[in-house]
Amino acid sequence: MEDIIIQGIGFLGVIAFIVSYQIKSNRALYIFQLLGSLLFCIQFFLLGAYSGCLSLLLNIFRYALLTKYNEWKWVQRKELPWVFCAAFVAVLVFTWDGPLSILAFLASAVSTIFYWTNNAKMIRAANLFCASPCWLVYDIFAGSWGGVICETITLTSILVSIYRFGWKALGDPDSEFQK
Repeated sequence: MEDIIIQGIGFLGVIAFIVSYQIKSNRALYIFQLLGSLLFCIQFFLLGAYSGCLSLLLNIFRYALLTKYNEWKWVQRKELPWVFCAAFVAVLVFTWDGPLSILAFLASAVSTIFYWTNNAKMIRAANLFCASPCWLVYDIFAGSWGGVICETITLTSILVSIYRFGWKALGDPDSEFQK
């Protein structure tokens, strides 16, 4: 029964992430990814996957700040993602559990750097080519079946959003995607 509850938490996270890539606004994308990260953070803690858990805890804080990207000028500072990356290094060292821990670090650090571009095209590219594949492998070894499904669907969902909205429109600084 406990395993069903733990896996159920991950499946709720799946729903939040699927929704996130079908929304045009970066701000709304961050809110749904914050919720999904919170659910997976709880699941990873319950699975004993502490590198993923603490990386996601930092990601939650990152998403919260990014929802204010256009309102709080200090959040736009180009140094801030590097502060997060330093924190991800600390998490990596503190929770080291072998090479698998590197995947949570890479997924979080790379996506953080690209999220600070506030460019929908760059965000989706970072997730498509680095973050989601890293989390997918991490999820397999951590035993997060919702995570495996989530990253598989996320990769598909990113491709669908590129098809729906167009690759060029996602990168246009004046488009509705940048709000």
